[in-house]
Amino acid sequence: MSIYFDTLPSGIKVVTEEIPTIESASVGVWIGVGSRNENRKECGIAHFLEHMAFKGTKKRSALQIAESIENVGGFINAYTSKEITCYYAKVLKENVPLAVDILSDIISNSVYESEEIEREKGVIIQEIGQTRDTPDEFIFELLQQVAFSDTELGRSILGTVDNVNSFKREDFLRFTTNNYFSESMVVCGAGNIKHQELCVLAEGLKTIRGSSRKMNSKKIPFLGGEKRVEKDLEQAHFAVGFEAPAIKSPQLYAGKVFSVLMGGGMSSRLFQEIREKRGLCYSIGTSFDGYSDVGLFLCYSGTSGEKIRELSEVIALEFNKSLTGITHAEIERAKTQLRASLLMSLESSSSRSERLARGLIIWDKIVEVQETISKIDNVSSQDVKDFGSRMFNNLKPAMVLYGQVSDAPKLDEFCAKLLN
Repeated sequence: MSIYFDTLPSGIKVVTEEIPTIESASVGVWIGVGSRNENRKECGIAHFLEHMAFKGTKKRSALQIAESIENVGGFINAYTSKEITCYYAKVLKENVPLAVDILSDIISNSVYESEEIEREKGVIIQEIGQTRDTPDEFIFELLQQVAFSDTELGRSILGTVDNVNSFKREDFLRFTTNNYFSESMVVCGAGNIKHQELCVLAEGLKTIRGSSRKMNSKKIPFLGGEKRVEKDLEQAHFAVGFEAPAIKSPQLYAGKVFSVLMGGGMSSRLFQEIREKRGLCYSIGTSFDGYSDVGLFLCYSGTSGEKIRELSEVIALEFNKSLTGITHAEIERAKTQLRASLLMSLESSSSRSERLARGLIIWDKIVEVQETISKIDNVSSQDVKDFGSRMFNNLKPAMVLYGQVSDAPKLDEFCAKLLN
């Protein structure tokens, strides 16, 4: 397996991991553009645009796009995040040219027909409704809002119903003109594919020269606060978030280790105390999400209405215990889990291509596997303890409660338990 990298005359970066021993290849176009590139009136358009890419181009209808890839047994999809949009496909090795041609076509030649836009508005409004009817998804949107208020990070990737209904063809054209620059694009392939072949195929992407407009010249502040929505649900849903370092911070891997040992698996502190010992919930977990200028460490769980106070208080107490009680064995186990997760993900060509592309988008370089493993290995016990201490002593968490939450403690009560 070999990794190759080139920058085309257009400014598009092309990276390929050649794996000649498998029969398939994963290819995609990653763009350093997401919902953070939207202003308030555009909120939701980056995600809507991703939908519209599949609704017809100058040479393919929506049905032809779907049939072209599925006729050869392939798969195509896309996603939009806060800072990245990705269009990707997986096909057998002989169908790579077709997959890249389709990806290039939907990105460069989408027609954004008004009739298709109006039809897709209903689809996205249904997606918004589905999210709001799924408490363990919707609570994360609410947490972002509480943490970052009405900013590019606080607003929903899906947008609002009013915004979605307002979008016209010229809005999509304007957003692509202002953001879909070749210098912000990475074409990546992993699998049975030749790098030079991918470079030639990538020339089919017709884009605009220039760098994407800056998402925000100022760091978005983490505000924190509390939001509770009482609703007649079977469960009471709880989420709390703390300001954490940005994705390029030297503390990134200390944060990842801390997240794993607190709520990353069955052996984690929260799982053992809250589910195994107390039986308070079915699922509980933590995550550490880094953005370009700020990060968010969060914990989520759900329980019955009568147990929500105990659940939230025990979470606060477990966070408090972590300030002094984390052991060397826990840290080593978490580091082993991170290393194993990384190495096992390399068995998937899709994961390999995602990893390479994100490295170029975020760090502007190919991040070698061994480099990541070394950074995990170099995390010390003190690094992990310092990470938790800086977060929990900040005293500006964001807390969201959703469902049967009348008995849940207030934010100041939670903080008092945390620093007791």
